[in-house]
Amino acid sequence: MKKIISSLSIFILLFSNILFAQEKNLKADTPRDGVFIHITASYDNPHRLLMPLKMATMMAKDKDVLIYMDIEAVKVLVKGAIDITHPEFESAHTYIKQLSSMGVGIYACPTCLKIADYKPEDLMKGILLANKDKFFDFTKGRIITLDY
Repeated sequence: MKKIISSLSIFILLFSNILFAQEKNLKADTPRDGVFIHITASYDNPHRLLMPLKMATMMAKDKDVLIYMDIEAVKVLVKGAIDITHPEFESAHTYIKQLSSMGVGIYACPTCLKIADYKPEDLMKGILLANKDKFFDFTKGRIITLDY
């Protein structure tokens, strides 16, 4: 009886190690998912602007992240823009610098920029004009969208 229990215990250990190794290999082969974050708010709603920037900073640690800013949000992306703060958050400029240093693409809508009476050369360092191809090729995994 002891031999049967001992043999069964060894079998269970070996089987669980094989399953664990297979699961680990599957995770290594799975591409990282991407998070597409769409931001429209600006000075009119600091909470609605800063929350997605905070989310992007947290998610960029283990996900591919792309930020697309349009409508009023482009006003925050130009040189000389007044920084935005709100309790419980870093400032907009702080998040933008952190995200840029993490390699996160931050894209401004060219039409919205023009409507706001700005030119592409007015954008802060590291901010890019939106490019439809980037919306799809910033990640190899699934794309999850957060819309603010």
